[in-house]
Amino acid sequence: MGDFVALNLGGHVGDDPHAVESNRTLVADAFGLGRDRLLFMNQRHGSNVVVVDGPWQGEPPEADALVTTSTDCALAVLVADCTPVLLVDQIAGVAAAVHAGRPGLMSGIVGRALDAMTDLGARSISAVVGPSVCGRCYEVPAAMRAEAARISPAAFAVSWQGTPAIDVAAGVVEQLRVRSVAVQWIAGCSRESEELFSYRRRHRTGRCAGVVRLLDPHQEHDAHTELDAHTEEEHQTRGQV
Repeated sequence: MGDFVALNLGGHVGDDPHAVESNRTLVADAFGLGRDRLLFMNQRHGSNVVVVDGPWQGEPPEADALVTTSTDCALAVLVADCTPVLLVDQIAGVAAAVHAGRPGLMSGIVGRALDAMTDLGARSISAVVGPSVCGRCYEVPAAMRAEAARISPAAFAVSWQGTPAIDVAAGVVEQLRVRSVAVQWIAGCSRESEELFSYRRRHRTGRCAGVVRLLDPHQEHDAHTELDAHTEEEHQTRGQV
């Protein structure tokens, strides 16, 4: 409870490991999978993309994007201010989960994930972009904002105090739309909302997760994505494609 009041899925933030595994099992169950088939990555704010087709053998790899064509696993991205991006091509049967913080925006992690999906046959990709810290709450030095804006002009922002800021999610959405990806952007600022974990609001805190799973062709929908977020009383599921 306390800092990890509801459905914390982060295993590296000081929560009871047994509680975290219990929470992850609940999410896996919601997706109709065994716990070992809900795949998390060792996120590093980098640009490494890993293609996966089943449970990890040993520790999760260092990566900020997972891509799969398997219907027998779900991909998860942990966030507490960064932007979670869930990608799917329903026709080709390719899905990805992407961790896009400021470093990921700058290093092109979204484009690298799209490239990996394209290499696997994806041609018509849709995205769900989850809540993250908004531009008004992400104050940065002017030089850092200028660097981000050179890469994604939409990332240029001004904070509540009128100082330089970066809107990572706006930059991510711009990168997706440049690649002709259909985007559903879930509104909300993690720092402003008590329903979301936020490292910027409270350094000792849990992690929400964006989760995507491809379904078998005989099932009602070709793909299913959910963004799992905590509330004070219970977890919510957000963003369905």
